Amino acid sequence: MADSAPMAAMADDPARTLVIERVFKASPERVFRAWTDPAILVTWWGPVGFTTPECGLDLRPGGAWRTVLRAPDGSPHPVSGVYREILPPQRLVITWAFEEADGSRGPETEVAVTFAPIPDGTRMRLVQRLFQSPAARNRHEDGWTQSFGKLAGLFA
Repeated sequence: MADSAPMAAMADDPARTLVIERVFKASPERVFRAWTDPAILVTWWGPVGFTTPECGLDLRPGGAWRTVLRAPDGSPHPVSGVYREILPPQRLVITWAFEEADGSRGPETEVAVTFAPIPDGTRMRLVQRLFQSPAARNRHEDGWTQSFGKLAGLFA
């Protein structure tokens, strides 16, 4: 991260933090599994029109994950990170960064997802921080919103 301040000191910067809550008509176990089973994840991962032809998940704390999103124009968008916390079916924490054309990783954020049981389903809450800019946060909000629409379709 380019900033010199520790992440904890900046964790509450609302301009660079994304929070999305969504309710799904499925148990926390099923929603959590959609995040951790590669065969399910590839069906909803990425904005509308994108596919996920590559997906590797080493589901353990410290394990790496990597997907390649393919845009409608055919361009690849690799994204990867590490699992920081796995608490089925309540919480999942990963790091997130797009890979650059030269193979380096772009700016890294942290994604924490919680899964709370509610009557007839699950309330999922995603918190992603700390983006380099509000514009980067807004791009991710659009992508996650479209992805979660696809995820909701799995439980319809």
